Amino acid sequence: MKNLRDVWSSRFMHYIGQVQKYMQFIFTGHIAIVLVFLIGAGGYQYSEWLKIVTTDFPAEPLIAIVIGVLLAFSRPTTLLREPDQVYLLPLESKMAQYFNKALAWTFWSQVWIVAIVYIVSIPLLKAVTELATFDIWAVFFLVVVLKYFSVQGEFSYRYSERGHFIWVDRFVRAVIFGVTVYMGLQTKPILASIAAVIGCAYIVFFRKKSVGEPVPYEHFVKLEQNRMMSFYRFANYFTDVPHLRGSIRRRGWLDWLYKFVPYTKGNAQKYLVFRTFVRTDDHFYLWLRLTVISAVIAAFVDIPVVTWIVAGALSFATTIQLKQALISSGEFRMDMLYPLPENARDLAVKQVVRLAMIAQTMIVGLSGVAQPMFYVTFIIVFVVSELTAKMSKSN
Repeated sequence: MKNLRDVWSSRFMHYIGQVQKYMQFIFTGHIAIVLVFLIGAGGYQYSEWLKIVTTDFPAEPLIAIVIGVLLAFSRPTTLLREPDQVYLLPLESKMAQYFNKALAWTFWSQVWIVAIVYIVSIPLLKAVTELATFDIWAVFFLVVVLKYFSVQGEFSYRYSERGHFIWVDRFVRAVIFGVTVYMGLQTKPILASIAAVIGCAYIVFFRKKSVGEPVPYEHFVKLEQNRMMSFYRFANYFTDVPHLRGSIRRRGWLDWLYKFVPYTKGNAQKYLVFRTFVRTDDHFYLWLRLTVISAVIAAFVDIPVVTWIVAGALSFATTIQLKQALISSGEFRMDMLYPLPENARDLAVKQVVRLAMIAQTMIVGLSGVAQPMFYVTFIIVFVVSELTAKMSKSN
């Protein structure tokens, strides 16, 4: 049996390889352009808002709440697999070596998120508070330290409680760490230290409680499977992920939509494809997420060119991915037994995609109705979707 540190290292390299494999499909050219415009537009909007923000804006409590929540979500990355429940059982007493490596990666892979959020908030703190530069960066250091303890704390809680009521643990840590950050921003080091000590005591309690407990392999394996499945589902929006099957949900609250596609003899394929779109999580949430992102940009970014570029790019992404997802169905379907024209499903997919994109056009266009030249957004989203649907190949 290899050293457990070597086991972690080999699994980590495989994990990084898998992430890099799909990241090259996610961060393609048009996505990079959209991100550049989004970051640029967001930075411009933020800088303009800072010029007019008043000094009574509740920056400290707002930042403390956001940072506290981000600190509380510290899900450990263990990379454990289902066979480990058997093969690593004899080495249970030495699993600390494995988990130490896992928690180190968890910390470094998550700390940058909370660090970036805090750094972005620094101009706001300088605009509405009288905090000195030293005090601001002292709180930054405090946030990094709290993230380390939060990672250790969530792991210890999951270890001792098998993950039951994890939301309670996260809520407690969010409150404690949020108060700690708030007291730090209020330049009250004694109160911040007291809050931090309470948080550490809370974490130490579950750490001691986990001593002597058997490793909860089943919980950590399930947690790891869910984490990787979330990544694969996200990657599946950009490229085909083998053996990934989307879950199906009833979504009865959307039954009224079927009125737009009546169930008739000559409409069977269109009705089937439409139900597939509404009830399949991957298809429906793909459309929903990209539509919401585009609508938010249209509503809050008052730079028309940026709105048009983002709306056009997301319209292209939605159309081509939705079309390919609905057409490339390799499973056996009962409609294959009937003497329907070969292009019946392709035509049905095009019609359903057109309905979905008309809905996206209306939502995105109406979201930006308060912005200048909002009507151009309607045209761009619809034209891009139509051109994409006609020019993209069918499988």
